[in-house]
Amino acid sequence: MVNRRLRGAMLDAEVTPARLAQLAEVDTKTVQRWLTENRMPYPITRHRVARALGHEETYLWPQLLTDGFGGELRRDPVAGVWPTRTAISSETWHSLFDHVRRQLDILICAGAFLVETLDLAGVLRFKANRGTAIRVLVGDPDSGAVQARAEELGLAWLPERCRTTATYLADDFGPNACVRPHGTTLYASQFRFDDTLLINAHAHGVWASQSPVLRLACADSAIFQFYADAFERVWASAAPQADP
Repeated sequence: MVNRRLRGAMLDAEVTPARLAQLAEVDTKTVQRWLTENRMPYPITRHRVARALGHEETYLWPQLLTDGFGGELRRDPVAGVWPTRTAISSETWHSLFDHVRRQLDILICAGAFLVETLDLAGVLRFKANRGTAIRVLVGDPDSGAVQARAEELGLAWLPERCRTTATYLADDFGPNACVRPHGTTLYASQFRFDDTLLINAHAHGVWASQSPVLRLACADSAIFQFYADAFERVWASAAPQADP
């Protein structure tokens, strides 16, 4: 369903999808989905869009007046919860990587468990050669965010572990794969396998391996898009010189 009100407001304000993406701090493809599929942005993003276009949120998305969130609350995108990341079996990780076809996105700090659980470099090369679009973000060992996390957890070796992972993934996996360092504060690690998204929440003073993991399996839900948009922001801020 096309969102004609949003499209009309953009035309009136002479705002292109690319410009609205900048103002809303999302990817241009996300704006296109709002227009062509009438997707419902997360509240913070809706506020930015409404402010940029000079309209109330309820004008741009009138369904807010009827059920408070355009029907999204009727969906249950959370397909499962693991109490800790270590509760996810190696067989599950292997299955997720094995079945991904279109899109593989990974946002981690050091991600040592991936290297230890499976031949990650080999998997990336195999998938990239078969057309899977791959993006991997690894913590920049020299960034303030990684240094702060290391101090918080008492892990002096964390920056060096990030460096080791980055070196391990420094190979050229082909045009379909790209690995970048990032220096953002990592509130949650992300692992996207097509329309399945695993969110490993981070908490102060607790290792990521001992923190819960949500399995989201509804790609058109607001919570799925919320985390997908967060990945896009980190990707956009990461050093482009790391591209192969």
